[in-house]
Amino acid sequence: MASSDALPRLIAFYLPQYHPIPENDAAWGKGFTEWRNVIPCAPRFRGHYQPHLAGELGYYDLRVPETRAQQAELARAYDISAFCYYHYWFHGKQALERPFADVLTSGAPDFPFCLCWANESWTRAWDGRTDRTLLEQTYSEQDDLTHIRQLARAFSDPRYTRIQNKPLFLVYRANKLPDARRTTDSWRAECQRLGIGDLFLARVESFDDEHTDPRALGFDAAVEFAPDWLLLNEPLRRGRFWRWAARARLVSRAYQTERVYAYAALVKQSLAKSEPPYLRFPCVTPMWDNSARRKTDSVILKDSTPALYEQWLSAVIAKTRARPPHEQIIFINAWNEWAEGNHLEPDARHGRAYLEATRRALRA
Repeated sequence: MASSDALPRLIAFYLPQYHPIPENDAAWGKGFTEWRNVIPCAPRFRGHYQPHLAGELGYYDLRVPETRAQQAELARAYDISAFCYYHYWFHGKQALERPFADVLTSGAPDFPFCLCWANESWTRAWDGRTDRTLLEQTYSEQDDLTHIRQLARAFSDPRYTRIQNKPLFLVYRANKLPDARRTTDSWRAECQRLGIGDLFLARVESFDDEHTDPRALGFDAAVEFAPDWLLLNEPLRRGRFWRWAARARLVSRAYQTERVYAYAALVKQSLAKSEPPYLRFPCVTPMWDNSARRKTDSVILKDSTPALYEQWLSAVIAKTRARPPHEQIIFINAWNEWAEGNHLEPDARHGRAYLEATRRALRA
């Protein structure tokens, strides 16, 4: 298939957890936002890039419309096509909905968006404790209808991202749905009844059991998640010699308590992945380091640079341009996952370097 003259669309995942909510207040302390973990994080070994301190946007509150406008202006300037907002729905109850609700109600900023249902129960997994459930995810046939009706207004918004005129809706953990085919069929039928038309449904390939054909579950496509955990092999500096060296204090013990990988190796392995027999939208990540959320056993991609990220994105863009125009979509993980060390937004160390690399890669 010949490439299109239009540039591929770059969609960045967007985390709304930068304003306090009662559930987080109860679990983590009054006034909790993502910034509480980000700012005090310290390096765990020599050369470890922490903390990730905010750049020109500062330590923002997403209830402030000027902040959302600045984000959209910055994304547009560097060729990001849309934000994919994480959407939290727990059998009729929403969480962290304020930023997107304000965007939808106000009509501003005038910047494209889509939604990804993060359909996991909330636990204390961030700090390594999964024994406490904060918000439980449950399912029912009636809730499928209630949920899609609640989303109808967003799907009808002219800013909503569409593929072949179908609103694009992602599900983060499709395998968690007790009857995915029933759910997707129900959603499609209800959207037809509401006059929205058909949906373009995509499941995210994040966990090991989700690298299968999404069409069997009623989805049109998959979205790759980066980093792909299946590509991460033995962490750096593991094994008998390195354990001895750590005990002798010749190297940091952090290589034994954390899972540290080379970003450059991930780029190479990701580009060597074979294409599946179904439509999968690729994904890249500028960096990853969730040590701000975890006291131990964090995953750290070491030595990311704007140049390596640009190399990865450039190669993915080249492959994507061989597809039909409506399939030329690439996801970036993420716009603002600061506590996972995973953001295009400017930081104090790199400024706009990763955004500049994004624009260069797309326009090359």
